[in-house]
Amino acid sequence: MKRNVWIFGLVMGSILCINMVYMVHLCYTNPDFKSNDLVGYAGMVVIFSLIFFGVKNHRDKQLDGFISFGQAFKMGILIATIASIMYVVVWLFYYYLFVPDYLEKYILLVLKETPAADLPAKTKEMENFKEMYKNPLFVVLITFSEVFPVGLVVSLISAFFLKRNNKTAVSQE
Repeated sequence: MKRNVWIFGLVMGSILCINMVYMVHLCYTNPDFKSNDLVGYAGMVVIFSLIFFGVKNHRDKQLDGFISFGQAFKMGILIATIASIMYVVVWLFYYYLFVPDYLEKYILLVLKETPAADLPAKTKEMENFKEMYKNPLFVVLITFSEVFPVGLVVSLISAFFLKRNNKTAVSQE
C-alpha cells in the first residue's frame, strides 16, 4: 500500500502544483483575468480522481480484487494528504520567492469582479484576509484547506464505489 500511496500522491501532487502555478501565473500576469471558483474546483476534482485509480490499482493488483471501505478510505486520505502537503510547500516557495505581491493583484481582481453594492463589505473582507495572510501559519492552513477537503470527498466516494469484501470468507462463516 505504501508504494501506491506515494506514487499516486506524488503524481497527483505534481499535477496539482503545476495547475496551481499556471493559474497563479495567469492571474498574476493578466490584469483582465476572470477567476472562476467553479472551474477551479472542477479541475481539482478531476485531478483528485487519481485517488480512485490509486485505490483501484492497489485493490486489483495487491489485494486480489478485494478491499474494505476503511482500507480504501485510509488509502485515499493518505494519497490526498501527500498531494495537499506538496501543494502547500510549492505554494509557500512560489509565493514568498516569486510572487510576494500576488495578494495585491488577486485582491484587485476580486474587487474588480465585485458588484458596486457589495464593494465596501468585500473591500473590508479582503483587507482582513490580507492582514491574516501575513502570518505564515495562516498561509499554510488556508492553502491546505483549499485542496484537502476535495481529496476527502473524493476519497469517501472512491471508497464507497471500490469497496469489495471477500465473498468466500463471508459464506464460510
